[in-house]
Amino acid sequence: MSDQRIRRALIIMVFGTFFGILCSTLMNIALPTFMDVFHISEAHVQWVTNGYMLVNALMIPVSSYLIKRFSFKWLFIFFTGIFLCGTLIGGLANSFNLLVIARMIQAIGAGMMMPLVNVLAIRYALPGKKGRIMGIIGLAFNCAPILGPAVSGFMLDYLSWRYLFILIIPFAVITLLLSLWMLPYIPHNEFPQFNGLGFTVITLGLWSLLMGLSNVSNYPLLSFNVGGMAIIGLVFIVIFYLNQRRSTHPLINLSVFEHRQFLLATVINMLITATMYGNAILIPLLVQIVLEESTVISAIAVLPGAILTGLLSTTSGRFYDRYPIQWLVGAGLLIDIIGTTGQAMIGARSSVVIITVFQTVRQFGLVTMLIPLQTQALSLLPNEIVPDAVACFNTLRQIAAAFGTALIVSVVGIVNHLIHNSTSHLGIQSGFAFCLVLLLISLILSRKLYHQIKS
Repeated sequence: MSDQRIRRALIIMVFGTFFGILCSTLMNIALPTFMDVFHISEAHVQWVTNGYMLVNALMIPVSSYLIKRFSFKWLFIFFTGIFLCGTLIGGLANSFNLLVIARMIQAIGAGMMMPLVNVLAIRYALPGKKGRIMGIIGLAFNCAPILGPAVSGFMLDYLSWRYLFILIIPFAVITLLLSLWMLPYIPHNEFPQFNGLGFTVITLGLWSLLMGLSNVSNYPLLSFNVGGMAIIGLVFIVIFYLNQRRSTHPLINLSVFEHRQFLLATVINMLITATMYGNAILIPLLVQIVLEESTVISAIAVLPGAILTGLLSTTSGRFYDRYPIQWLVGAGLLIDIIGTTGQAMIGARSSVVIITVFQTVRQFGLVTMLIPLQTQALSLLPNEIVPDAVACFNTLRQIAAAFGTALIVSVVGIVNHLIHNSTSHLGIQSGFAFCLVLLLISLILSRKLYHQIKS
């Protein structure tokens, strides 16, 4: 297939995927609004984001099967249509439960769009240009989650929360039309079997575990709602692992984890992603609840970092082709740690300017390392297992986002409960401190990264 056709396909797919990923954090600044409108707690409102990310994560391993079974073009069109349906339902939702359902339908579509972009890029990009191509994809994967709160912050000051869905509709329609018209047909050449048992078991396991973690701040640790649900989740995950090891048609090809650089880059990426998505919730809570500022101020606090991420995403991809991966990830983590340390020291009387500066420093660190990490994980693998690797990498990324957010919100809730103050800055500080611990672990692991030549 010609470079021009691949480039055109990637532009269309990155455009559509950008809005799918934007939706993963678009609702974050609206969480206090949803708490007020629907009269719900922090533990309940986080399902607007956690439900989205969990369903998104569950769709991604299915992508490995679907990419082998059907053509790129019709898969992307079909799931873009599902994403559009979820967006329409969200705009019309009249209850919190329907809102969460709409978000989950959105996630089904977006969860398939992401791996399609990755597989197309890794399979067809020339070896010397993989870093650059992954940098372009990084505009969607890493800029969109940061830009989401900034966009919604400005909108919510003037418009209803429903416009967070209405905004996405025209872009989803444009993506659908362009896909029908311009995406090339890439035929499939495999007829794999779908592991329905594995999918059911991992769904039950992740859902139960996330429910347990989400309930930490509301129930005792040894209660069924926390400890019981967590144990059930872990049991199902163990059953899933045993099923995948013995199955002749696994849902996730666990052999990809035999490639040590893939495993290492994936684990580091999970830890970093957990802090990135957790931070996207902590900033709105800090600005709107503790400092009692408007949603516009929340947007301003994250906007410089979002702009910086967009400007540097393609550059960081090119760095992978020029500099050792250990240098890039180590430097990025050190910068991120400096920003997070500053955030953990923010007090109840801190200015929004200080919050904005530390958030921008964090984003500079993140954009330095996220694309090189993803390229390191995927570009060194044999082509035949790339779809499985993409599915594993993106699944674990989204799982880290959902579980990381749940853990960080739980830390905030536990600290606030201990001091009997639901709006204390100490809970927020504890959340940032937890992010700092994850980053320090990542820094230690990053020392084992190294460049190697693909065989």
